[in-house]
Amino acid sequence: MLYKDLVRVYEAIESTSSRLEMTEILAGLFRSSDCAHIRRIVYLTQGTLVPEFYPEKLGLADKLYLRTLAMAAGTKESEVRQLWAKEGDPGTVTERMFQSKRQTTLFSRPLTLDRVYDSLLKIARSEGSGSQELKMRLLADLLHDATPVEARYLARIATGRMRLGVATQTVLDSLAQAFATKADKPVVERAFNVTSDLGMVGEVLCNEGLEGLDRLHVTVGNPLRAMLAERLPSPEEILERMGGRAMFEYKYDGLRVQAHIDGERIKLYSRRLEDLTGGFPDVVESLRKAFRGKSAIVEGECVPVDINTGELLPFQEVSHRRGRKHDITAAMEEYPVRVHLFDCLYLDGEDLTELPLPDRRTALTRCIEVSEEVRFSEARVLDDVEDVERFFTEALTAGCEGLMAKSINDDSAYRAGARGYQWIKYKREYRSEMTDTVDLVVVGAFHGRGKRGGLYGALLMATYNSETDRFETACKLGSGFDDATLAALPEMLDRYRLPQRHPRVDSRMSADVWFEPAAVLEVLGAELSLSPIHTCAFGKIREDAGLAIRFPRFTGAFRDDKMPRDATTTQELLSMYEKQRKK
Repeated sequence: MLYKDLVRVYEAIESTSSRLEMTEILAGLFRSSDCAHIRRIVYLTQGTLVPEFYPEKLGLADKLYLRTLAMAAGTKESEVRQLWAKEGDPGTVTERMFQSKRQTTLFSRPLTLDRVYDSLLKIARSEGSGSQELKMRLLADLLHDATPVEARYLARIATGRMRLGVATQTVLDSLAQAFATKADKPVVERAFNVTSDLGMVGEVLCNEGLEGLDRLHVTVGNPLRAMLAERLPSPEEILERMGGRAMFEYKYDGLRVQAHIDGERIKLYSRRLEDLTGGFPDVVESLRKAFRGKSAIVEGECVPVDINTGELLPFQEVSHRRGRKHDITAAMEEYPVRVHLFDCLYLDGEDLTELPLPDRRTALTRCIEVSEEVRFSEARVLDDVEDVERFFTEALTAGCEGLMAKSINDDSAYRAGARGYQWIKYKREYRSEMTDTVDLVVVGAFHGRGKRGGLYGALLMATYNSETDRFETACKLGSGFDDATLAALPEMLDRYRLPQRHPRVDSRMSADVWFEPAAVLEVLGAELSLSPIHTCAFGKIREDAGLAIRFPRFTGAFRDDKMPRDATTTQELLSMYEKQRKK
């Protein structure tokens, strides 16, 4: 397959903002492609080379790419830098540079998909002495043989800025449409949720059809997509939704981890499928000592603790351990954690995800020996509102955020990647007006004035609409930032910067700068109100208005443990507003 055939599809996708059209374009590409190429097409289209939980990541530093481009185009770095400052998008810069500097050569040869993919993978895996030179040479060779438009997309994927606007759900829809039917999407999605490998799902579906997907199952080493919870404001509503009885457990303010245990080998993954193993060797060792079995996948929370008092500390304390590569021993002493396990998804060759929660909990207690460092989540089965309130107060006293309520009915399977009322969050603040925090996605920014001149004065924040797969604006966020954070924001968000509004962002406002929906911030507001300019739940309450958060304030927490689709949903904000109106 020639790379230019894939590039034509990318151009078609960029020419439309319609998710339906994107789906049809991709479905056509999948149908016309050899099954052996599907996996690589899926990865490249999403701007990756491997599944999310693999270590290989693309994203050449801007300075290194600038040098590579100058070398490949046969021009001065200053000329490239000047155009870069004007355009901002490495794809556009590269395309224009080759349009103006293009030199024909007898030695150029058409790029194939396999050559592009293999070279990019070598770039991603290159490290150590001489790695920069190798990366530059490999990429320059590709750019040398690329047409200007091919160079545009090579630049974007190499720098980690692919941004076609093609979400996972769009790829799933396209795969189902290409190799099965729209009605079969749940089967395709289930296969992805238990493997977290969209490329493999596409390849198997192409080769073997739906029967092949049935053979994909939970495997140690392949993290599952995390099951997510909805929220309700009172025990009465929770018990009614749960059929009068549920398991309530402490809602810890920690880092959710999924531990994959295979004998002595243990890997830890975050809810975003980030490999946390290197930053938590103490947790790995504690689990190794506590586990009684051959292999398992268990879930829990890494909770920061004060080792002198036993007090549970806030999430920010454990976040210092994430992504740390140096001084791990010092970090373990400075930010000690304890693991509270709450689920068992796989044990000694048996997939437990289809079993009811009580059976999974029994399996968990069977394979883990409790210690000071590894414990079970504090949990009780309750059917009385007063008992729930007492347990709730107990959880708050222990330093928790509140309670999680989980169905224990026969259908209480672990629904990987799904959000629903099988699990419900209950926190103190849900009973009052917007005193609870929400997690919003940065989609745009506005230039600052006065003291904030040259910086961002405010960020445009959005909720995630899980029904339409779009991000809807809910507020302009300008409060709560200290001077250091304000100064760091432009560079911090630069990797997500776009020349125009992202196709999955629904906004009536015109931001000065647009971003790919990626960064998630924790926000506290005074109240929810109707707004004619914000698009969150637009038309759901009143025909000409959406929902807005009044007086929003940044709490200081960057929720890099959450993906954009894990942020507060439009549906959640709508529910919070409706509860507020009833009071």
